[in-house]
Amino acid sequence: MLSVLSYGRLVARAVLGGLSQTDGRDYSLVTASCGFGKDFRKGILKKGMCYGDDAYFIARHRSADVLGVADGVGGWRDYGVDPSQFSATLMRTCERLVKEGRFTPSSPVGILTSGYYELLQNKVPLLGSSTACIVVLDRRSHQLHTCNLGDSGFLVVRGGEVVHRSDEQQHYFNTPFQLSIAPPGAEGVVLSDSPEAADSASFDVQLGDIILTASDGLFDNMPDYMILQELKKLKSANYDSIQQTAQSIAKQAHELAYDPNYMSPFAQFACDNGLNVRGGKPDDITVLLSIVAEYTD
Repeated sequence: MLSVLSYGRLVARAVLGGLSQTDGRDYSLVTASCGFGKDFRKGILKKGMCYGDDAYFIARHRSADVLGVADGVGGWRDYGVDPSQFSATLMRTCERLVKEGRFTPSSPVGILTSGYYELLQNKVPLLGSSTACIVVLDRRSHQLHTCNLGDSGFLVVRGGEVVHRSDEQQHYFNTPFQLSIAPPGAEGVVLSDSPEAADSASFDVQLGDIILTASDGLFDNMPDYMILQELKKLKSANYDSIQQTAQSIAKQAHELAYDPNYMSPFAQFACDNGLNVRGGKPDDITVLLSIVAEYTD
């Protein structure tokens, strides 16, 4: 199901490709979201900030814009657990922490850690696992602070080239790092990583930089060059243009996921690990597409 989301009255006074920075200006992210649940073709849709077992949030605070994507681990379905409950609850909790100002822009891993430990202490039983990626733009410092646990991730594109990207974290093939809550007595059996194990990075951004934050359903089906081709169609920094491009990227990834003859990045990775695999990888797909713009409240 296609959907888009934007927060606040933002004027995107940016030219794609970047402008010279002026220290006195605050920056913001103009963001649109789009995605598909894996069961979209069966007519199964999901309301709220979820595409299948993926979940996300887009939150604004006076000091920062914050984005998050989490991919619920589907294997829990075999045990009667809805995988989307964990990812959705994690993202909702992180979103609330941001809106309440209970975070430090330079520490997205702090948001993830606080959100996860709140889930662990929740009186309402919750089981499941998910990957997670959180991106924070500090308005005043013009720095992007990121943390990524598992195989969701982000790209930063400037002048048509990828200038920053997250590092994928895998224990072994198709088994990403993940946060988990296991049933009592099964803590040592269920794979679970610490939020502090997330890969963290910070770097400066410029007006007009494009930030693509997504679940592995995108990256497993579209290599960088295809994503960059779609981003070239982004001719304006206004919200409608961002929305249209986000939809185009998500739709192409969704179509490729069901192409049995396509040598997808996932299939190539499988072959590199000694498996004879071809085709796309049917999966939930979440795309958050952002442009760095001058902040106007």
